[in-house]
Amino acid sequence: MPFAPARATCIALCLAALASTAQAQSAACGGDLSSFLQGVKAEAVSMGVPAASADKALAGAVIDQKVLSRDRAQGVFRQTFLEFSQRTVSQARLDIGRQKLKQYAEVFARAEKEFGVPPGVIAAFWAMETDFGAVQGDFNTRNALVTLAHDCRRPELFRPQLLALIQMVQHGDLDPATNTGAWAGEIGQVQMLPKDIIAHGVDGDGDGHINVKTSAPDAILTAASFIRSLGFRAGQPWIQEVDVPDNLPWERSGLGNEIPASEWFRLGVKPRDGNTSFGTLPAALILPQGRKGPAFLTYPNFAIYLEWNKSFIYTTSAAYFATRLSGAPAYLKGNPEQGLSVDEMKVLQRKLDGIGHDVGDIDGILGSGTRTAVQKAQQRLGMPADGWPTPALLNAL
Repeated sequence: MPFAPARATCIALCLAALASTAQAQSAACGGDLSSFLQGVKAEAVSMGVPAASADKALAGAVIDQKVLSRDRAQGVFRQTFLEFSQRTVSQARLDIGRQKLKQYAEVFARAEKEFGVPPGVIAAFWAMETDFGAVQGDFNTRNALVTLAHDCRRPELFRPQLLALIQMVQHGDLDPATNTGAWAGEIGQVQMLPKDIIAHGVDGDGDGHINVKTSAPDAILTAASFIRSLGFRAGQPWIQEVDVPDNLPWERSGLGNEIPASEWFRLGVKPRDGNTSFGTLPAALILPQGRKGPAFLTYPNFAIYLEWNKSFIYTTSAAYFATRLSGAPAYLKGNPEQGLSVDEMKVLQRKLDGIGHDVGDIDGILGSGTRTAVQKAQQRLGMPADGWPTPALLNAL
């Protein structure tokens, strides 16, 4: 067996490599904090970060149990669209937003010129995320990201963010000992994660640094750059309030059921602003509280809202807020049919699940899966398939 030694050497080397890989993977999260931080430092240095910058970023880092508590008990939207949007798109916020649009008019103009993002879109996120910078979170950002990267629940999401934070320290854009933000590591006036700040940060005030926490120009332009990266198309709408006739094929409504806007217009859907110039664009008809409540057409730019936040209620409210700051009137509330309580929603979800619909978790939340299941059940039962769960549907099931 002349090749046995070579084969044995190969096997030994392969086993050693596998052991090394397994050791690296096991060190990627959990275990002794000091060892974990040394591994993070080594990775940062391998990316070109000076060792001194990594040491500065990680010195004094601790696990924050409050961050873990928040991560384990994340809140969900149980409010209806009318409840949530009326609370978040308040007159006070609209007044402050319009004042900010005037105060930073030159910055917003630059954002639109360079990135194609209208002022109202940026200002709405600014308002929704931090009340124009007033409420940015009080968690130490470095400790929050160390905690979530060390925790083995989702290290693949948070370790890269921790490494990006170290780069921000290297650039002199963040003080790891004092910088605070949201519990999940978002920073600044529009609550962005370190990787996105590194990739899309813009020095809006010309001081040589990107400080999205204290500099409104930096935050505005960085947000514009990020929004463009999500696929925002300059010169196109994102959402448009419409009036709907009583005899629409309601089963064609809902996200994912896009058809040319001109087809909706042909079916009797009428934009409240009278603008039908976007007829060639694909559009979905969304009915957040059914056919008797507010109605909107969403266009391709609406996708950037879903990239920003997956909640249908949040994204629709943020998109509507942006139209208000861009001059649109308040929506028509309509007269939505009575909805279901959380307990009734859970009963409905169990019934839908029992007849083969995928509703996701039985949590009492009207998420996308439940909306789709509701619409299919309504259609099967001969009810208007608008995706809004009512006591009538629950009784029919």
